[in-house]
Amino acid sequence: QVQLVESGGGLVQPGGSLRLSCVVSGRGTIFRIYPVGWYRQYPGKQRELVATVTASGTSNYAASVKGRFTISRDNVKNTVYLQMNSLQPEDTAVYYCNFNSQFWGEGTLVTVSS
Repeated sequence: QVQLVESGGGLVQPGGSLRLSCVVSGRGTIFRIYPVGWYRQYPGKQRELVATVTASGTSNYAASVKGRFTISRDNVKNTVYLQMNSLQPEDTAVYYCNFNSQFWGEGTLVTVSS
């Protein structure tokens, strides 16, 4: 059973920053050899890609976050991070961690508002 636990969401003012974390655990899970990523979902909309990082460290970003968000992974801590800078109200959404394109966390709410 693979478990993903996200943290770091919350309320931030426009222009502010947040860092999301996602710890992946599970018996026999080999974190370092699989891709991980972050997605977000607006109310009534489908989940959309924010950023992914492969096992070799190659990252990919949605155009809307490129230059503002940075994804990284720590293969010792089995953790993937999303550093979000210059946050805007349109970044308000529930953010989900994904592991190996199969497993999802429960989501963490990010609200950008003054």
